[in-house]
Amino acid sequence: MDVAASPNAGPNDASNLGLFRLTWPIFLELLLFMMMGTADTLMLSGVSDDAVASVGVVNQYVFICILIMEVVGHGAAIVVAQYLGARRQAEAARISALAVTMNLALGVTVSAGLLLTGDAILGGMNLQGHMLAYAKTYLHIVGGFLFLQALINVFAGLLRTYGFTRASMFVSLGMNVLHIGGNFLLIAGHFGFPAMGVAGAALSTVVSRAVALGVFVYVLYRVMPVKMRAADYVTFSKDHVRKILKVGLPSAFEQATYQGCQTVFLYYVTFLGPVAMASRQYAHAISQYVFLCSLAIGLGTSIIVGRMVGARRADDAFAQALRSLKWGLVITVAVDVAVILIRVPLVSRFTENADIIQMTAQVIVIGLVLETGRCFNLVLINALRAAGDATFTVYMGIASMVCMSLPLGYYLVFHLGLGLAGVWMAVAADEWVRGITMWLRWRSRAWEKKALVAPPEEPQAAPVIAAAA
Repeated sequence: MDVAASPNAGPNDASNLGLFRLTWPIFLELLLFMMMGTADTLMLSGVSDDAVASVGVVNQYVFICILIMEVVGHGAAIVVAQYLGARRQAEAARISALAVTMNLALGVTVSAGLLLTGDAILGGMNLQGHMLAYAKTYLHIVGGFLFLQALINVFAGLLRTYGFTRASMFVSLGMNVLHIGGNFLLIAGHFGFPAMGVAGAALSTVVSRAVALGVFVYVLYRVMPVKMRAADYVTFSKDHVRKILKVGLPSAFEQATYQGCQTVFLYYVTFLGPVAMASRQYAHAISQYVFLCSLAIGLGTSIIVGRMVGARRADDAFAQALRSLKWGLVITVAVDVAVILIRVPLVSRFTENADIIQMTAQVIVIGLVLETGRCFNLVLINALRAAGDATFTVYMGIASMVCMSLPLGYYLVFHLGLGLAGVWMAVAADEWVRGITMWLRWRSRAWEKKALVAPPEEPQAAPVIAAAA
């Protein structure tokens, strides 16, 4: 899985690290992040299935907001990667500081928006009684402090872009341990702490994020070869902002479109009853672990491809993405088959409701088709973004997700009566249509014309390298 090093690459060049060395810490970091959500699901299942379903509804909106806040984070990570590949580290540091300021402003705006409009949003989701009360409680606490996650995303993304994926992993490990410990103390009430239920899970989430943010800030400043200066946070370069938004806006819009479609599918499921809603939440919690390797490989590939594109090594970037896709498919199929074989006892760990177990197990089988298609997108879309070719993925996403999968899902769910399985089939169709299209786009090599930065002339590069040292 390693990529060959360039003889011109520096010792901190991500392309020298190899895909495996970059990917396994990202994999563990994502695993720990997903475990936080699973911990909430598993621990809240001790309160009730309604609590699980309610938190699932809120997290759908929270995740969309996180994606909106990643407009800056995604764009900055790719721009910084290309500048590092071009050996322009001082500019990479200035762009990093600019990204922090922009994401803080965006995060505060999103948090305020959730507090002001959250109740109205939940009122339109067919939630009633205890489910509505649970959802409002969780949204007010987690949503109000969502700006913490905005800052975590940008600092963690920059840390990975600089090649320090293991450091990011260890911080996530600490956050995960703190979160689970907080859940243990606050959901059911232990060691004299009050039993707060859903509110306890939300409070634990906020505290663990706040602590992790402080550690991320400290670690990034320690590892950057050229440090961010105080003036960099308030110095806005139109060229740098334009480059960040050129990649960040399309990337975030595409992800927001995907999650928006998932929210529409969730709206379909609300008409199927509480069993289908709980089954959807449990199936999502399990499916995250199936595509985890593909996501980690995609993020690792984006770091390497970004550096290679910045260094004008297009042939290496082209070959690396295709190798990454091969590994992603092999691992995804192996993990998915294993999950299918143990699906019933696995779901039984979350709930004793026989109807929920049967429905969740059914869609897990359909997931084999869905996840293999998703692998194409997770690897190749990340590669295209890293090369600066983010706009194409948006157009294709609108055509496939909005114009194809939503009408198909409605037809399968309500006209053919396939219920939750119909939603999974519609999503699988979208993943394969986009996946094949992304493969053709990468093979066309049209992305080679989209680079955001050119390496400086060698006489100009020497002072920058000396300053970084």
